[in-house]
Amino acid sequence: MSVENRTILYTGAAGGLGLPATLAFLAEGATVVAVDHDPAKVAALRAAADEQGKGRLVVAALDMSDLGAFRTALEGLSQEVGGFDVVINNAAIYPSKPFEDYTIEEHQAVQRVNVDAGIVCVQVALPSMRAKGFGRIVNVVSVTLSGGWANLSPYVQSKGALLGLTRAWAREFGAYGVTVNAISPGAFPTDAEKIHPDPEGYNRYVLERQAVKRRGTPADIASTLSFLCSDGAGFITGQTLNVDGGWWMT
Repeated sequence: MSVENRTILYTGAAGGLGLPATLAFLAEGATVVAVDHDPAKVAALRAAADEQGKGRLVVAALDMSDLGAFRTALEGLSQEVGGFDVVINNAAIYPSKPFEDYTIEEHQAVQRVNVDAGIVCVQVALPSMRAKGFGRIVNVVSVTLSGGWANLSPYVQSKGALLGLTRAWAREFGAYGVTVNAISPGAFPTDAEKIHPDPEGYNRYVLERQAVKRRGTPADIASTLSFLCSDGAGFITGQTLNVDGGWWMT
């Protein structure tokens, strides 16, 4: 159940949860087109990939908020690598403030990156997947959909949209041999937690709600993605897999 010789389009691939999964895919012999625009994180990903010396890493430092330019760049990359076999829609922005303080433009900006750019990824990748009779799409949603967080309404809205698209795409693309699933990470200790003013209190809050009394690690996400993107997950589609230590049981 590996992704050897597959080509993976992975947004947010150099982030706290993205980097370990990217390295895991490369270790399995995949080509990873890593979309990320944070220079320091990209440099760390390049260094780690060079040290590992496996797979093929293609870094694409793209502005996902410029959907037209993003589509054009992805189309060029798709031609360069022979099409995408896997799409992982992981990149997201997460401003935090009370609902009434957001402008409609701020809401739209979050949807543009977190949802619309993911739609573009799938629109670019789908023709090749359909021609090959194989494809894996994984949308990264969030435990925040359980309703336990305030001040994140545009982010939660965006993750709800991705969950809806997961189900719609799964129904529509199954005839092409393409599966579509979502993973819902719990509260992992990444840069996203820096928005919380009391880190120690937040850590206690997380552990109190989880059945498993440890914090999640990037390896927990990497192994889940590797499975859903493999041949072995070919009969699983339209599902959401909660990777949250038993926080939200559905």
